[in-house]
Amino acid sequence: MSLSPAAITKVIVVLFFVTFVNNIGFAQQSQVYPRVMGYFSVTNAVETWTKDGFTGNFKNAYTVSFPFGINLLKSDHFGVSFEVAPVIRTEKNIAKVNSISFNPGAMFRFKNGFTFIGRTGFETNGRFGFSPVFNQRLIQGKDANLFIAASFPIRFGNNFPASIGSGIQLGVSF
Repeated sequence: MSLSPAAITKVIVVLFFVTFVNNIGFAQQSQVYPRVMGYFSVTNAVETWTKDGFTGNFKNAYTVSFPFGINLLKSDHFGVSFEVAPVIRTEKNIAKVNSISFNPGAMFRFKNGFTFIGRTGFETNGRFGFSPVFNQRLIQGKDANLFIAASFPIRFGNNFPASIGSGIQLGVSF
């Protein structure tokens, strides 16, 4: 049994159409939840306020942290996050790990890649508190995203006055 050239052409057109329509259908499917994502970033502290006034990050010391974590996305609008951030402080030409901060929190996801994250914070140097974080996705890739965030850690404890800090975070989620 042989097929005519017209029949072969029809079969090819039908196969192409089914494949094309099938791929469009997959591209438009929504995300499957729950979904686990990881990230790595760098946070540069900017300024800290205490009862004694403002202290800039570059004045007498320099502090930088390297947060990494796991986000469990429950839907397009909500998720939970767990972050670990080693904090390095350089003062008088001596650099050391100053503390490690553990920051669990709730993620409230909005349109256009904006996310608000309400975190609690527990630091190995004895400080604790909470951190509101405003996160914006800059570039969305197939396997990874680039994001920027502004964080405002509020800390208490360890016989230090309460403080409100600010930081800029740049990272990659995957």
